[in-house]
Amino acid sequence: MLYFAYGSNLHHFQMKRRCKDSIFLKKISLKNFRLTFRSKYRAADIEQNKNSIVHGGLFEISKSDEKKLDIYEDFPFLYKKFYFLYYGKKVMTYTMVRKTSFKFPTERYLNVVKKGYKDCGLNLKYLKKALND
Repeated sequence: MLYFAYGSNLHHFQMKRRCKDSIFLKKISLKNFRLTFRSKYRAADIEQNKNSIVHGGLFEISKSDEKKLDIYEDFPFLYKKFYFLYYGKKVMTYTMVRKTSFKFPTERYLNVVKKGYKDCGLNLKYLKKALND
C-alpha cells in the first residue's frame, strides 16, 4: 500500500523503526492542502486549502506497517485516514479528526520533521512557511 508522510514520519530512521517493511519511494506533493500543527501534541496535520500544496514523502508500507502506524497515530481518535489518487494509484495518509487552532511544535518534534525533510529531499522553506502562516 502507498502512504503519504508529511510530518515526523518523513524521518527515515524513525519510519523504519515504526514500519520495518517501509520503503521510501520519492517526494511528492498533495495539491489543495496545507500543512499546519495542532492539538495538545503540537503535531503536524494537513487541511484542505485551495491553491496550497503539502510536500511530503511517498512510502510503500505493508499491512502490518499500517497497523503499527494506526496505533502510533492514535487512529481513529486523534487521526483519521484520508485517501487520494496519485497517478491513478490510491494513497493513504492521516489527518486530524478535531481541527484545533495552530500550536507551534516542540523543538524536539520540529527537529525530527526537519531531519525528515532532509531525508526526503524536501525544501525546508515549505516547512518554514507552515510555521509562519
